[in-house]
Amino acid sequence: MIWDYFTLVAIIAIAHWALGALAAWKGKTRTTIVATAIGLAIFFAFIIAMWVTLERPPLRTMGETRLWYSFFLPLAGLLVYARKRYKWILSFTTVLATVFICVNIFKPEIHSKALMPALQSPWFAPHVIVYMMAYAILGAATLMAVYYLAKSYRKVQGVPEAKTYDAAINSEASIEPSRKAAGFTLDSEASAELDGIVRAGLAFLTFGMLFGALWAKEAWGHYWSWDPKETWAAVTWLGYLLFIHYRRLPRHNTRLALWLLIAAFILLQMCWWGINYLPSAQGTSVHTYG
Repeated sequence: MIWDYFTLVAIIAIAHWALGALAAWKGKTRTTIVATAIGLAIFFAFIIAMWVTLERPPLRTMGETRLWYSFFLPLAGLLVYARKRYKWILSFTTVLATVFICVNIFKPEIHSKALMPALQSPWFAPHVIVYMMAYAILGAATLMAVYYLAKSYRKVQGVPEAKTYDAAINSEASIEPSRKAAGFTLDSEASAELDGIVRAGLAFLTFGMLFGALWAKEAWGHYWSWDPKETWAAVTWLGYLLFIHYRRLPRHNTRLALWLLIAAFILLQMCWWGINYLPSAQGTSVHTYG
């Protein structure tokens, strides 16, 4: 079975991602992009091979969705790095992807060819794939929020920063005048980049919900039923929408906005896998598959 080769494939992919992350810290852009891209290609080839072997999209079990998330995390990190050259982003995405891969290695799930009728809809695959991409992009945004918060508290405590840090926070030349009185803030470039990443993640999240509604209509006869999974998906979507609208307020609190982003990601985790542990979903949710 193709899954027997997962550990070997994972080690090779992680090694390339780690090489890319190390090269990023050393300023070797070309090596970073090539090494990370090779790791992604190897990992994606395994997903395709699994798809062919199972004769269905590998999207049914939590283990299979973790597979996609492990792929999209370094991909999102690479896209952010290619645009902004943040040296730390690939290190974080590699570590997180490795955690999800290790969960799959030490807690493998059964990957059978069986696919219940509700999952045989053509909307099933795009719904889950788009959602996984959204999760990865929003995960990268959350890492940026944690990074900025850590730097802000570091400044408050008067700890000098290393010269190798990205100059993304408190650049007096680029801080909007209306924001100086509010204390800690992001410079205009970092602010636009963070907002852009969250908007991109929310766009994927929105398309995922739309694809899910079309899938639900075909599978169960209605677009929305306030199933526990659907309810948490709506709450998560509103959480990110709240962040975007709050950030548009002229005198918003930047730290509060970053904490809102982290809180929204916690809601996302509830929507993804936390729902499986809620009593309201036990045996009643149409999104619980055996």
